[in-house]
Amino acid sequence: MSKSAKLDLGEKQIELPIIEGSEGERAVDISKLRAETGFITMDNGFGNSGSCESKITFIDGEKGILKHRGYTIENLSEKSSFLELAYLLFNQKLPSADELTSFKGKITERSRIPEGIKALIKSFPKEAHPMSIASAAMVALSAHYPELTDQDLNDSQKNEIFPLLLGQFKTIAAAIYRHGQGESFVDPDPSLDYTADFLYMMKGKQVNPEIAKALDVLLILHADHEQNCSAATVRVVGSSKANLFASLSAGIDALWGPLHGGANQAVLEMLEAIQKDGGGYEKFISKAKDKEDPFRLMGFGHRVYKNFDPRAKVIKSYCDEVLEALETEDPLLDIAKGLEKTALSDEYFVSRKLFPNVDFYSGIIYKALGIPTNMFTVMFALGRQPGWMSQWRELVESPAMRITRPRQIYQGKTDEKL
Repeated sequence: MSKSAKLDLGEKQIELPIIEGSEGERAVDISKLRAETGFITMDNGFGNSGSCESKITFIDGEKGILKHRGYTIENLSEKSSFLELAYLLFNQKLPSADELTSFKGKITERSRIPEGIKALIKSFPKEAHPMSIASAAMVALSAHYPELTDQDLNDSQKNEIFPLLLGQFKTIAAAIYRHGQGESFVDPDPSLDYTADFLYMMKGKQVNPEIAKALDVLLILHADHEQNCSAATVRVVGSSKANLFASLSAGIDALWGPLHGGANQAVLEMLEAIQKDGGGYEKFISKAKDKEDPFRLMGFGHRVYKNFDPRAKVIKSYCDEVLEALETEDPLLDIAKGLEKTALSDEYFVSRKLFPNVDFYSGIIYKALGIPTNMFTVMFALGRQPGWMSQWRELVESPAMRITRPRQIYQGKTDEKL
């Protein structure tokens, strides 16, 4: 096969290099297109444009494949913890037993947040959206660790800031939850594993190990997802040589949107609307099938996965275990189970591959744990920290790094006079 593509622009013909990825992906390299021809490309939403070459995450949406550094998400969910995956993403390899122990120790040592961050969280109204507090707290951390805000961190500093932020954001997220509940903050317990400690700081008591395990898997499933909106935002902000705190704060802001991280919140809001209508989910199944009806089922199908969401297949069994362990009785969960059963067996949904996705099941788990709907996206952000930091590190260490600056085609007025 030719390693270049020919482009005929009428007055000029050029050859553009073809880049091939390790999993068979192919791209036409247009980085010199404007310089050589004066043309740019148009790709609204960048759905067909590659912004970088990466070694972190691979997705095949048609086949339902998700891999991190070559390991399938199914394999990682079964045999690794969230912190092992975090180490893998950031350091390009799974940790040895000693490396994992050291990594966990660094996170534990750095889990207590500065008093200034506690005061910042308390300064927000209790009804403030948790994501607004999370974004503010993340960027405010930079004022407490000025030595880690240099434009060019060395390897030692990068290896320091990663466990620092994993530990700090876990405590920040728990504190945000308790602030919203009007309760005092709980300090981290160094004897507990990462996820169990987070739940302890949220609830003020230790939780069932099965529940902690389910949440740990959820964090694994959310850890990275290639060049999505928030990861791309982290890279865009980082490309200006903004520090990691600022870049992650921007990622939190991008994740806040209902079309991105807010999807699991939208699932619960849909379930609440069905309950308010009388709880008859069959009616809404019919509405979803009606092409003339604007209603759509939230948490079904996925923009990237055209077959099934591999993360949903993993978390479904844990979702069932959590509901059983908690002996939860909730009409919203009954509605969710009905929707799930119908979608998995109804020919309309099966033929269109509109299966429940990870947002559907994560929303159910968070609801069962008693986590408020507006906290769902903070939980997502907690899991996504390793991916964002790894994307940022890969960017700043790339010889090809340059500030992100898309072009445009101007369609406004011309030659106006005062």
